[in-house]
This record gives sequence, C-alpha cells and structure tokens, in this order.
Amino acid sequence: MSRSMEEFRRFREKMNQRILDQGDLSINRFFTLDGNVYKPGAVDAVTKEFAGLAASMVLRCDDCITYHLSRCKELGATDEQLFEIMSVSLIVGGSIVIPHLRRAVALLDELNDDLQEDRAV
Repeated sequence: MSRSMEEFRRFREKMNQRILDQGDLSINRFFTLDGNVYKPGAVDAVTKEFAGLAASMVLRCDDCITYHLSRCKELGATDEQLFEIMSVSLIVGGSIVIPHLRRAVALLDELNDDLQEDRAV
C-alpha cells in the first residue's frame, strides 16, 4: 500500500475512533448508519460504492472520493467501470468536478500500482 493511502487510512481510523469514543449518540448513530448502508442488500456492495463515489465527486469531497475509490478497487471494480462512474459524476457535477477527477485518476493509478506490487510479491 502506498504511503499516502497508509496515511489516509491511519488518520481516518484514528480520528473516527476518537470521535466515536466521545459517545455522542447522534454521531455514533450516523457512523453506524453510514457503515450499514454500504452492506450488500437488494443492491450489491460495489454498486453502492459506485453510488458513493459518484456522489462524492459531485459534492467535491476528496476524502470521500479516496475512500469510495479504494473500496471500489477492493471490491474488484475495473478501471473501465470506474471511468464510466466518473464520467457520470462529471456530467452531473459539471466542470467544477474536473480537479477532483484529476485527483481521483491519480489515486486510481496509485491503487493500480499497489495492486501490481501485491501480485508481484
């Protein structure tokens, strides 16, 4: 795993735990809901992550894009599928999405490099 992804995951996990440890009922319920909504149901997990990725790109949340893009790859999404999802995001969100599209593609390249390194080991 690349250093930037390790840092992202480590920071995310650390801060999520810090937040949850406060015991705020509303925040904890929201985090639980967020985790549960991406579980497979009538819609499979990767399709839900595609929806999360598209929404995150339109909302221009780089942390969310990073999370959903990495989850999509973990669940076996192909680059072709991801580019189709990103193209939908661009159409819905407009040109303001382009900087986030650039960062998403850079991250996709990084994730693909990580996968190739894992396979070589």
